[in-house]
Amino acid sequence: MKLSRVLLLIAVLIAALAVAACGGAAPAPAAPKEEAAPKEEAKAEAPAQKTYEDLVVGYAQIGAESEWRTANTASIKEEAEKLGVELKFSDAQQKQENQIKAIRSFIAQQVDVIGVSPVVETGWETVFQEAKDAGIPLILVDRRADVPEDLYATYLGSDFVEEGHKAGKAMMELLPDGGKVVELVGTVGSAPANDRAKGFREAIEGDDGIEIIASQSGDFTRAKGKEVMEAFLKTYGEDIDALYAHNDDMAIGAIQAIEEYGLKP
Repeated sequence: MKLSRVLLLIAVLIAALAVAACGGAAPAPAAPKEEAAPKEEAKAEAPAQKTYEDLVVGYAQIGAESEWRTANTASIKEEAEKLGVELKFSDAQQKQENQIKAIRSFIAQQVDVIGVSPVVETGWETVFQEAKDAGIPLILVDRRADVPEDLYATYLGSDFVEEGHKAGKAMMELLPDGGKVVELVGTVGSAPANDRAKGFREAIEGDDGIEIIASQSGDFTRAKGKEVMEAFLKTYGEDIDALYAHNDDMAIGAIQAIEEYGLKP
């Protein structure tokens, strides 16, 4: 995703956080005139709408597994500062247990809204329910979670299955006569890894000439992408016709491995 798109996504996120947290209660219906309270009684005031400067946002980030994520984090912090939003930020270092701890900490601090990029799809229902019970809206950013839709306010992100479809169609164009493909998968159990793999396979399903001969997680990192590609090359060598990587960082690592092996990617 280009940096400009990252910035746009973050602007939309902060705006969505504001909308989720700033909604005031609906005004009570007017009482009949004959039952109106005496003039000397103070009239109850409607709750004031919050501004960006009033907002306290908790954000449970995955970590810094890729250049995209680093830019994503920087954009969130910059946009929050620009709007005057108080941002409580947590880096989970690619661990679900750390994200769950962060969300519970945000609940205890009674933030106005919580944003989270779930490191994996499953295992969130309990803590999301805790946020709902506390009356704190929760927004999924970049990655989905496998939970009932009433446990989060909205999702901001891409259609990863469609991304897989497009990659599969591009692969068929690059390999019109078929070929052997190795796959660098993202973090095991994550939404983009699951859905990009699914979309890719759906796209090439009718093409008997394209065969995925190996698939292994590179955890969305450049170093791991290189390491796994080195293993692929050691096993399959020049029998590999193409690589499908779930993100650019793993692809860059794989390119380094291919070049060091003596091939031209």
